[in-house]
Amino acid sequence: MSPRKAGTQELTRDIIVQKARSLFVEKGYQEVSMRSIAKELACSHGAIYYHFKNKAELFYAIVDEGFALLNQLIEETLHGKEQDMKKLHKLMLRFIEFGLDNQSQYEMMFMQREREVDSLSREAANLSYEKFAKAIQALSANRLKLSGIWSAFLSLHGFVSHYHGVVGGFAEAKTAAEYHVQFLIQGLESHA
Repeated sequence: MSPRKAGTQELTRDIIVQKARSLFVEKGYQEVSMRSIAKELACSHGAIYYHFKNKAELFYAIVDEGFALLNQLIEETLHGKEQDMKKLHKLMLRFIEFGLDNQSQYEMMFMQREREVDSLSREAANLSYEKFAKAIQALSANRLKLSGIWSAFLSLHGFVSHYHGVVGGFAEAKTAAEYHVQFLIQGLESHA
């Protein structure tokens, strides 16, 4: 079978990633194979191997897209026109918003543990956390302890995890999120 999808559409990395993402969300990492993805795309599994050397690399490509989007949100917030404390508040809210508006992606990025991809995913997560931590430090009125920044991150992650699957998106938890972020900022600033 040719490396083209049925019809005239070219089989691209993006098409493969989109289909694989939906299958990973629906069935879980362990239940999805390169053959099952190929079957859904109506192509040979060799066509997928042309773009990805294995399932772990494909999963990592999906996770990496999520971290790229999250990192972009951090950068946009840092370069906004607001005062630093408003940016700090906005940065934390945007993390929660990202997690609740992209629940499946967030789950793959932060909550799914698979031995095959864990080291790759952890590397991307660590780089994103480092960017987040530097942004928090840069926006804070005081010099923060690393343990405080880590605690704030874990608290934001806990908030997203708590509402994961319970709400349809950020809008449903916005009031609680704003209160939570304000509480975190007060805690950070008082323990600097």
